[in-house]
Amino acid sequence: MSEAKFKTMRHIETVRNYLDAMVFELLARGRDHDQSKLQSPEVEVFEEYTTKLRGCAYGSPEYKQNMDEMRVAIDHHQAHNRHHPEHHEHGIVDMTLIDLLEMLCDWKAATMRHADGNIYRSLEINRERLNYDIGIGDILKNTIDWMEGLQVEHHASES
Repeated sequence: MSEAKFKTMRHIETVRNYLDAMVFELLARGRDHDQSKLQSPEVEVFEEYTTKLRGCAYGSPEYKQNMDEMRVAIDHHQAHNRHHPEHHEHGIVDMTLIDLLEMLCDWKAATMRHADGNIYRSLEINRERLNYDIGIGDILKNTIDWMEGLQVEHHASES
């Protein structure tokens, strides 16, 4: 085997190993996602408010009021879960691509809980709320476009 071919094969192997590491991290994120919601102080608050949140439109005054009433649990949750921009000192720009992927999956699943849920509307609301630039917004939208083509088993009506 030539030296050039050997070096190319080593490059391919290195890229594969980095991608594998990312896959392993994503699998861990899926396994561990939102586990803090099953512990105090979150579990009690989410027990009370999950049904209330399901009944209101994302970003509506009623939604915002419920979120304000849940503040102790929301603050705890965001402090313990890095897929929330609020977890980071400078918000979304401090996040990794892995964080962003988990965040988008979370947003998508959350929209599926509501009869009027729409991931693109959530993206617009969150762009204003989180104040991220158009470049990040375009990347998020492109990823959502790709996600919309996936066939994913879900039980959103039960969540």
